[in-house]
Amino acid sequence: MTDTNPARPVREEDAFDVDAVADWLGLGPIREVRQFSGGASNLTYLLRYAPDGDAQGRDLILRRPPAGQKAKGAHDMGREFRIQSALAPVFPYVAGMVAFCDDTSVIGSEFYVMDRVAGHIPRRELGLDLPPEDVRRLCANFLDLLVDLHGVDPAAAGLAELGRGEGYVARQVGGWSARYRKARTRNVGSFEKVMRWLDANQPADRRTCLIHNDFRLDNVVLDPEEPTRPIALLDWEMATLGDPLMDLGGALAYWVQADDGRAFRAFRRQPSDAPGMLTRKEVVDHYCASTGLSVSDEEWAFYEVFGLFRLAVIVQQIYYRYFHKQTTNPAFRHYWLANIMLEMRCRRIIRRAERGRR
Repeated sequence: MTDTNPARPVREEDAFDVDAVADWLGLGPIREVRQFSGGASNLTYLLRYAPDGDAQGRDLILRRPPAGQKAKGAHDMGREFRIQSALAPVFPYVAGMVAFCDDTSVIGSEFYVMDRVAGHIPRRELGLDLPPEDVRRLCANFLDLLVDLHGVDPAAAGLAELGRGEGYVARQVGGWSARYRKARTRNVGSFEKVMRWLDANQPADRRTCLIHNDFRLDNVVLDPEEPTRPIALLDWEMATLGDPLMDLGGALAYWVQADDGRAFRAFRRQPSDAPGMLTRKEVVDHYCASTGLSVSDEEWAFYEVFGLFRLAVIVQQIYYRYFHKQTTNPAFRHYWLANIMLEMRCRRIIRRAERGRR
């Protein structure tokens, strides 16, 4: 098993007062802090404790927002902490929460700390020596994790207040369209045709359930003893109550398969093209068979386009910070190219859907 995303030295612009965090937590001296580079939104750090403190060599994870302009309502550390705390008794795939800090004087922002879940996180490459049949089993187990999440009773988990009632699809189309227009820079397309099509073709909500909204292979931790089995789901920043097919569409926006074009595959961030992984169509079929929901190819076009558009907005919001020098992270330098490719892909799907209606 290869660790494809080891924690690295903390980037200078992302550093914080380690002693202040140690004093606030009260678990003794922090021996070392390192940073995970996989995320492109919130910042994630590994805290390694000295063996002689109250934490006795324990490894913890700290999450905090990035610097620079942020979308309204985004990067809410308290919300992310509360969701996972509430889920723990009914959904055993969340890390243990340790503490939430709303005192911005400690490190300049809110943050929370959680237990580190030991296991393997797939990144761009799978990092596991598995035959295709085991990769397929891993993929099916990964999808079943989403099915299980969508089956959680929000009221039983104390999360009913996350929902805003009917109209989720409409709110998402309008909200993400507004975010894109606000974050657009001069070197990317307008997405206006895509936004008009989404507005004109949006379906009614199928049903309302707890959705993750960032469901990807690189947000799961795999059992180190049985690596086809997920043991934790990470990154709950965008979790809410909404339409499950919107969640699936958002997940598949990241799903780059082996027969995709070379340019699209260049931006792959998870090993969805590994031999044995399900195709996008097989993913939809597996999910529908497991949940009892059904969706035609014509209906699915909306969810697919919306997922890709939403990803383009997320990419653009991150690139906006780089464009305006609010971050110097070189990983964001070419995100504008991903934006352009996503718009082209949306338009291809729209053209195909319109031909199918003739």
